Parts: sequence; structure tokens; C-alpha cells
Amino acid sequence: MHRIVVYTQGIALACRGTKIKEICLNEKVSCFDLVPGHGPEPGRLRRLRKRLRFLRPRRFLRRVLFRRGTGSTSTPAELTTVEAGKLIMSTNAAFPPYEMTDDSGNVVGIDAEIAGAIADKLGLELVIDDMDFDAAQLAVQQGKSDICMAGLSVTEDRLLVMDFSDSYATGIQVVIVPEGSDVTLDNLGEQLIGTQRATTGNIYCTDDYGEDHVIAYDDGIVAVQDLLNGKVDAVVIDKAPAQEFVAANPGLVILDTEYANEDYAIGVAKGNTALVDAVNGALAELTADGTIQSIIEKYIPAEG
Repeated sequence: MHRIVVYTQGIALACRGTKIKEICLNEKVSCFDLVPGHGPEPGRLRRLRKRLRFLRPRRFLRRVLFRRGTGSTSTPAELTTVEAGKLIMSTNAAFPPYEMTDDSGNVVGIDAEIAGAIADKLGLELVIDDMDFDAAQLAVQQGKSDICMAGLSVTEDRLLVMDFSDSYATGIQVVIVPEGSDVTLDNLGEQLIGTQRATTGNIYCTDDYGEDHVIAYDDGIVAVQDLLNGKVDAVVIDKAPAQEFVAANPGLVILDTEYANEDYAIGVAKGNTALVDAVNGALAELTADGTIQSIIEKYIPAEG
């Protein structure tokens, strides 16, 4: 077994021709255990290298400090928000159970409840704006919203235009196929794959298999409908919404093998360190008192 280790100084060791087995994080290092002999996975290794590049020492150290509780939650007077007294969250409410609309048209879900808890900690009123996934990210960059929560994971490209909070949940990219299909991860690159536009599933599949094998949809629901209608061979999307889509559409199944693992974080305007630190402080408190886990388990019951 080989191991990639990221120290707080940013030192990393890597090995080619290996498969990611496990990721663990503690106060001193981030470790990636690798198992040789499983064949090359260029796309996954490429994503790993990107992740190593944006685990910068200062960001890592700040995560450790907030998890230890040495940071403090900023007061509203110390924060600059788009509208005074409010925390505006941009999202795409087509990603159950993280964000969706109820019968009254209100945005509900894991992200909405966590954002509400953060706003309470900061003494702010939460306002949620629902829009396309691309627009939700742009809203933060253009100063139209304070935070973006939309099952948003950290990528190298997104780090160029946004800052991010600490991770508050783990996402798993999975593959949905018709029941009885012969599609596997090994031959996925030979298929026509449906993804949601601008998501990491879309980015990873395009990176791994090329644009000719990937169709980007405005939301996952439309991608799943095209899968049912035989217009695509598979859909790559996060596990939680995938389970919702499969439960609502008999004849679809999720492959046992996961496609990718990632962390969800909150997007904030580039350079707004005061808001990032305040959100991180609130997340640390909400994690310590069990609020985050309680919200997640409300929508995604613990297995086992």
C-alpha cells in the first residue's frame, strides 16, 4: 500500500497506477491511502492532484483552528452583507434532499436548514433565492448573494472565483442506469452520460471521457427523464438526489461502485474573509453541538 500525505506545510507524496482507497483527515495531516495493482485511473488521479494543489497550508491551518474552537463567530456589525441584517443564499432547488421546494413553493432541505442555523448564529435573517445552478454561483461572484449552498463542492476552477467555508457534508457521485443494463464503471467511457450542467459530475465525466460522451442538462430531473426515454445510457449525479430519483422512477438502479467522493462547502465572494471566518465559526459550533448531523439525518437516515 502507498500513501499520499499532505502535511500542514503542504508537502505531498504521490504514486502512479494506483487506486484511491480511503481519505482521512486529522489535525496534522491529510492522508490518501492508495492500493497498487488495480489499474490506472487517470481521471481520478487527476482529480486527486487538483485537490492536493488547493489544500493550501493556511487554509488547512484555519480549518484546524476552527474545529478546535479557537475562532469566534463574528457579530453582524463586523460583517458586510449584500443587504444589511440579511444573509442571502443563492441555490438551485432541484437537488433533493439538499434543496428542493415544498408544496407551498418554499425552498427546504439540508442546505436550507443549515443556512438557517448559520444565520441564527450570526444574528441575520436568511433569504433564499432559487435559480439555475450556474446562476447561483455567479450570484455570489457578482455580489448578488452572500453565500451559495447548492450541494456545492470545492474544485480548482471554483477556487479561482470564490472562497469556500469548511466542509459541512460529504458527497458521493454515483451512476444511475436502467435495471438490467450492462453499463459498469469499466465501460462508462463508452456510453452517453447525462449530467447536471456545471456540477462536479459534469466536470469529472467531461474530464475523464471527453465532451462527446457527456450531455449537460439544466437539472438532474431532466437527465433522469432522458435516461428513462433511452436518450442517454447513464446519469452521473450525487448519491442523495440519485436515491430520490431512483425511488420515484421504477426501473432505474444505482451502480454499487461509487464514481467519486467529494466534500460540500459554502461558496462566498472572493476576498470576503470576514464572512468566511464567521460562517466557519458558526459551522464549528453547529457541528460541536450536533445540529449539523441532526439536520443531515433528518433527510438522510443513518445506514445500519
